[in-house]
Amino acid sequence: MVFPRGGRGRATPARPSSSAGSDTISINLASILRGAGTAGACLAIAACNRHQSTLAPFGVEARDTRTLMIVLLVAAVVIAGGLTALIRFAIRTPGGRLTHRQGMRLVLWLGAVVPTILLFTLLVSELPAMRPLPVAAADLRVKVEGEQFWWRVTYAPPGQVPVVAANEIRIPVGRTVQFDLDGGDVIHSFWIPGLAGKMDMIPGRTNTLVARATKPGRYRGVCTEFCGLSHALMAFDVVAMPAAAFDAWLTAERGPALATAMAHPGAVLFAQYGCGGCHAIRGTAQAGTIGPDLTRFGARATLAAGVLPMNTANIAGFVRHPERTKPGVRMPAFPQMTDAEAIRIARYLEGLK
Repeated sequence: MVFPRGGRGRATPARPSSSAGSDTISINLASILRGAGTAGACLAIAACNRHQSTLAPFGVEARDTRTLMIVLLVAAVVIAGGLTALIRFAIRTPGGRLTHRQGMRLVLWLGAVVPTILLFTLLVSELPAMRPLPVAAADLRVKVEGEQFWWRVTYAPPGQVPVVAANEIRIPVGRTVQFDLDGGDVIHSFWIPGLAGKMDMIPGRTNTLVARATKPGRYRGVCTEFCGLSHALMAFDVVAMPAAAFDAWLTAERGPALATAMAHPGAVLFAQYGCGGCHAIRGTAQAGTIGPDLTRFGARATLAAGVLPMNTANIAGFVRHPERTKPGVRMPAFPQMTDAEAIRIARYLEGLK
C-alpha cells in the first residue's frame, strides 16, 4: 500500500512491475525445462533395462506403444511450450493493444480450433496401432495358466500333440502367436513389457493376447496383479528364437527326458520323497500335474519362476525349504531331507535337459 506524502490519505494499490511478471514467466519456463530434463533422464535410465522394458521393445505391439508414447510426449512438450509463450505474450502486452474482437478471435483459435485439430490429428494417426494383429488358423497357440506362484505353459501347434512346460515361454521370431490366458487359482496378470500389453488372467475365463516378436533374445515377463504373498516373486523367462530353431526345439521338447539323467542316483530319491505326486517328468513314472512340469528343468536359466539363477546350491535349497524363497508357496518343505540327499536330487534335476 502507498500513502501520499505529507500525511495520511486514501491508500492506493501498488501496481506490479512488468519485470516481476517476466521474472515469474522465466521461473515457470525454467521449471518446465527442468521437469522435461528430469523426465528425459528417467526415460534414459529405464531404457538401460533391455530385458524387461517397454522402451526396449522386441515385439510389434510394444514397438507401436513406444511410438505412441514418444508422439504424445513430444506433443505435450510442444503444447506446454506454446502455452508458456502465450502467457508471456499476454503479460508483456500493454493494455488496450488488442481490441475485444481480436481477443475473442485469439481465444477461439488458440483455445478451441488449434487444440481440436491437434488432438484429432493425434487420434487419427494412432488408430492403426490400436487394431489387434490378425490370427490365422495355422498360427501357434500358447496356453498360459497363472498359479500361486508359477506359470503353466502349454504349446498347442495346430494338428500336433501339445507340449507342456513351465516358467519359461519360447516364441518364434516373425510369426504371430496367440496366448490363451487363464487363472488357475486366483486373478493374475500376464505382461511381457517388450513384447505386448498386459492382460488379466481370470479363473474360469480365457482371455487372448496376440503378439509377434521381431528380434531374437532372452527377455522377462512378470505378473502384474497382486496374487498373494509371493506376487513380486512370480516372473518368467521369455526366449524369442529364429523360426527354424523354434521348430527344432519344439520337436525335441515332445520327447522324454534324457536317459542319462534317469540313471542318476537322485532319480531314486526324487521318487522316494514323493515328488512325482506333484511333478511330471516325461518318460518316467512321475506324472503329477499339481506342480510345474520338470521334463526340461535343467535347460531353464532360472528356477522358482524367474527368482533364482539355475545352479546346484539354489536347487537344493529350494527343494528342502521353498518357503524361505517364496512365502506362501504351496510346495511342501522337506526338513527331514539331508543336505547330501538334496544335492543329489538337485544334480538329477540339473541333468533334465
